[in-house]
Amino acid sequence: MTLALPVLIVGLSLTPAPAELPISAIGDLLVQQPVAQDPPQNQVQVPDKNEKKADDPQNKPPDKAEEKKPPTPAHTGVHALLFGLKEDVQHLPSRPNLYLTLLGGGLALAAHPADATFNNRLISHYDVVNTAFRPGKIVGQTPVQMGLALATYAYGRATDAPKVSHFGMDLLRAQIVAEGITEALKFSTHRERPNHSNHQSFPSGHASITFASATVIERHLGWKYSVLGYVIASYVAASRLHDNRHYLSDVIFGSAVGAIAGRTVTEHGRDVWSFTPTAVPGGGIAVLATRTVR
Repeated sequence: MTLALPVLIVGLSLTPAPAELPISAIGDLLVQQPVAQDPPQNQVQVPDKNEKKADDPQNKPPDKAEEKKPPTPAHTGVHALLFGLKEDVQHLPSRPNLYLTLLGGGLALAAHPADATFNNRLISHYDVVNTAFRPGKIVGQTPVQMGLALATYAYGRATDAPKVSHFGMDLLRAQIVAEGITEALKFSTHRERPNHSNHQSFPSGHASITFASATVIERHLGWKYSVLGYVIASYVAASRLHDNRHYLSDVIFGSAVGAIAGRTVTEHGRDVWSFTPTAVPGGGIAVLATRTVR
C-alpha cells in the first residue's frame, strides 16, 4: 500500500494534459442533438413487464352475471353442509321471508274459495292427459329430488369441482329446509286431503321441494337456465291437483315455502327481491316488488 501510492502519483504526473477546446467548439457540443439510431434488426425487443396487454383477462371488467351468483365457499364438505344448515335455520326469520310468507298466504287465501271445485276441472277421462300428468308424482317425490341433489354434490366432490359441489350442497340444504317447514305445517294444520286419504294436505310437499330446487337453480345459473326448473315445478304442482291429492291453496303456499327455502340458502346480499303488500284506495291490496342491488 505504501509503495503503490507514490507510483500512482508519478503516473498521474507523467500523463499529458488533455487539449483545451475552443469556446465555440464547446458551444457546438452542447447544442448538437444526439442522433437516434435504429436498433439492429436482429435485436430482440423485450416487452415491459409493467405493461399489460389489452386482452389480458385481469384487465377485463368483472362479469355482472357472475357477481350475482352465490360465491363458492372454500370448503364444501359434510361439515360445511351441516354448518350451513344451522345458519339457514337462523336466517329463516327475516323481512324478505316475511314478505314471501304474506304473499304466499294471501294468494292461498284468495284461492281458498276455489278449492272445492278447481280439481274437478282438471280431472280428465282421456288416457293421454292422465299419462302426461303421471310422472309428476315421481319427479316431485322427496327421495328423487334429494337423490339428484346428492348425485350433483357427490360428482362435484369426486371431480374436485367446487362450483358443482357447492351447487349440489345448496340444493340439498334448500330441500331439507323446505321439507322441514312443510312437515311442520302439515302436522300443525292437520288439513284433510281432497281424496280423504289422510290429514297432511297443507301445504304440498311436492310443490315446496321442486320450487326450492328451481330457486337454487335460478340463483346459481341465472333466469335463462332456471326456466326449465320452474316449468317442471309448476308441472309437478299441477299434477298434484290433477291427481286430487292437494287443493289449489296447498300448492300455492307450498310454492312459497320452496321459494323461501331456496332464497334463504342462496341469499348473499347482492340481488334481493322484496315483496311488500300495501293498501290502495278503494279497499284493495297491491304487492310492490322491490329489487335491491348491494
